[in-house]
Amino acid sequence: MQQKINEFTAQVVRFTPQTAEELEKFRIKFLGTKGLLKDLFDEFKTVSAEEKRTLGKTLNEFKQLTETRYNQLKETLGAQTNGQAFGAGEDLTLPGQGMELGARHPLSLVRGEIIDIFKKLGFCVAEGPEIEDDWHNFSALNFPEEHPARDMQDTFFIKKGGEKGDIALRTHTSSVQVRMMEEGKPPFRAIMPGRVYRNEAISARAHCFFHQVEGLYIDENVSFADLKQTLFYFVQELFGEGTGIRFRPSYFPFTEPSAEMDISCTICKGDGCGLCKHSGWVEILGCGMVDPNVLENCGIDSEKYTGYAFGMGIERIANLKYQIKDLRLFSENDVRFLKQFQSEFI
Repeated sequence: MQQKINEFTAQVVRFTPQTAEELEKFRIKFLGTKGLLKDLFDEFKTVSAEEKRTLGKTLNEFKQLTETRYNQLKETLGAQTNGQAFGAGEDLTLPGQGMELGARHPLSLVRGEIIDIFKKLGFCVAEGPEIEDDWHNFSALNFPEEHPARDMQDTFFIKKGGEKGDIALRTHTSSVQVRMMEEGKPPFRAIMPGRVYRNEAISARAHCFFHQVEGLYIDENVSFADLKQTLFYFVQELFGEGTGIRFRPSYFPFTEPSAEMDISCTICKGDGCGLCKHSGWVEILGCGMVDPNVLENCGIDSEKYTGYAFGMGIERIANLKYQIKDLRLFSENDVRFLKQFQSEFI
């Protein structure tokens, strides 16, 4: 056995591999689960007790030598291989392969632009949970019990009943307004961007989830004139000077009086086209003065404070700004579609 160890030691010391394959064969031959080193340890179990004292030390030294030699050869061969790959195998004078620039999503672009415009007017940004209870999503906002928005056909309910009432995916970011009014004291001047959910059939003009930006301003002596001037400034900044606006009476449970706001069509400039249904006008948002009942529900004195609120769909704004006709494009992650907005990112 001593003679075998001496012969194997000489082989290990002399071994100089040229390739990684040769080194791997060396590892399998000496250090593998069925290698020579294992055979030596199996044979060591059969020798006499007197021989074990001498051979045990010699065998351990051989094992350490083999493992050390293998690790040294592995590092040396790896360094040589890397040097060859980056030296002889590559022309370092060639230009590198640049990384392709990505593009921000069109909804993110529009969302950011809307936020920037209202920040100029002193509005801060507020956010809230996407899973809401009945109070914050409906009751505090003056929705009557029989309102159709509470029906399963319009709302994604997660849990019916319970201490806080029904639990659902929020149908608007107005719930963030309720939380702000409950937790703070007037004046409030904030916008609430976020994703909302409604149980609607997916088509080119509707989706089961979309994005909103809502706004709230509450202070003493706030009037509908303040609302009109704020939205007029917003439209001129977003769509350009000369964009016409008009208000039409409407109804929302949480505002009184309420209105829907149209802008002159950005495609035909008011002459009439398919987008505006040949009317020259396109609706972009709903708005109104905050209903006194909503203020009282949130613990605000409606005799002292008044305010206005508005809400718009980011997808609708993006449709007008980029002339996108199918809402489904925003959520399909088609790289060909997203690459069109690369210049906006740059």
